[in-house]
Amino acid sequence: MSPVPAANAFIEGGVGRDAQPYRLKTGGLIDRSRVLQARFDARVLTGFAGDTLASALLAAGYRLVARSFKYHRSRGIFSAGSEESNALVELRSGPRREPNVKATTIELYDGLEACSQNRWPSLHFDLLAVSSCLSPFLAAGFYYKTFMRPASFWERVYEPLIRRAAGLGRAAGENDPDPYEQAYAFCDLLVVGGGPSGLAAAVTAGRSGARVIVCDEDFRFGGRLLSDCREVDGMPAHLWASRVVEELGSLPEVRLMPRTTVFGVYDGGTFGALERVADHLPVPPPHVPRQRLWRIVAKHAVLAAGATERSIVFGGNDRPGIMLASAMRTYVNRFAVAPGRQVAIFTNNDAGWDSAADLVCAGVPVVVVVDSRREVAHVPEPLKNVRVVTGGNVIATTGKRCLRSIKVRTPGDVQTIKTDALGVAGGWNPNVHLTCHLGGRPAWDESIAAFVPGTKPKGMTVVGAANGTLTLAACLAAGAAAGSRAAEEAGYKAYLRDLPRADEGLFA
Repeated sequence: MSPVPAANAFIEGGVGRDAQPYRLKTGGLIDRSRVLQARFDARVLTGFAGDTLASALLAAGYRLVARSFKYHRSRGIFSAGSEESNALVELRSGPRREPNVKATTIELYDGLEACSQNRWPSLHFDLLAVSSCLSPFLAAGFYYKTFMRPASFWERVYEPLIRRAAGLGRAAGENDPDPYEQAYAFCDLLVVGGGPSGLAAAVTAGRSGARVIVCDEDFRFGGRLLSDCREVDGMPAHLWASRVVEELGSLPEVRLMPRTTVFGVYDGGTFGALERVADHLPVPPPHVPRQRLWRIVAKHAVLAAGATERSIVFGGNDRPGIMLASAMRTYVNRFAVAPGRQVAIFTNNDAGWDSAADLVCAGVPVVVVVDSRREVAHVPEPLKNVRVVTGGNVIATTGKRCLRSIKVRTPGDVQTIKTDALGVAGGWNPNVHLTCHLGGRPAWDESIAAFVPGTKPKGMTVVGAANGTLTLAACLAAGAAAGSRAAEEAGYKAYLRDLPRADEGLFA
């Protein structure tokens, strides 16, 4: 890796440069006064309260964190949320061991134990990675054609060996010692998602006296407001979100449910949700379940599940060090972690430029911004001195256990650019999953090149980025309007106050 730039934005003191070499000296929504220690592959890992396992790994300099399923290729952290597909780890040990947990969703706590999986004997030296060299001969289902004779060997030799090499993670193999619960709840309005649209809907309905439940899978409410450098009502967006959450917590008929994933929509306005009550603790306290399964019956529901950034396909787009550009923005703004020391951005829309600008403002060096469009309407001020390649495409990458360089093709040239981190921004896909339950069908929206909600379950309103609305001001307005309608339909008088002031920049 290249040396740390002279204008050093990375940590100097605190826990120490060696412990967290990619931690930024300032910024983030973490509590630097509370130092936490965990273990990953038996090595001590240091972080702060408010970190996830993924952000702590990145701060410590980990790029390789997993191996792919079939060929055992190197895998790194790709996202910052539940859309993560690469960074799957085993959590805890003994009878509490839990395989295939996403490092991006694990809240860091003192005593956390995690280890990589699908490798032998170690993550960095995986003998099974030799299968990658044999990939031309290992087509899908090859074992059914190859291990046929002698027939008696299948059950005694072939199948046991294949089963030992296959699979991801290991089940505990012992009785789970922790308790689990089922519970029921009833409300006038269920808000799914605690981002800007969801908070606006919840506070509007909550002020009317309606019974409101707000569920969010994160341990902190705010959604993209925690990750982007935006302002709402003249204050930092995350501060506005904190004040709204504080108000919601003071309303007697509002229930806030962080660490809760709504996973299903059923007849009669019934929703299934999983609350991770004590997953952020080593052991649940006495008489407290580890998880609780909820059946929530709501007169009306507002889906504010946001959107997921798309990747872009190119050769070697799965190397450690390549992640979504919006994830880079999250790690910098929320967790104060630099994704690299020579960062490149590859985008086909303005959101990638916003991510690059946030990185530069945080002191993270951006070596190039590659935009597949030939013309870019506006270059953010922080990027005036950054190299820009328009009309170009990343076509290949190099590096074994981490990214080393990218190849960029322009109409008249192919050039190699050294970088240790690449952020990819390919547009946004609204999270429409819950609208497709009970026979719902999504509809194609050509303007954002993505599916948006079409037919929806009865009693459900979709707002914000989940509905294809990708500007912050519009998200807040749509959420407030939906909350007001839901309260009035439930028999309450809702008052639409002055909407929070926010810009019309691209947001998801």
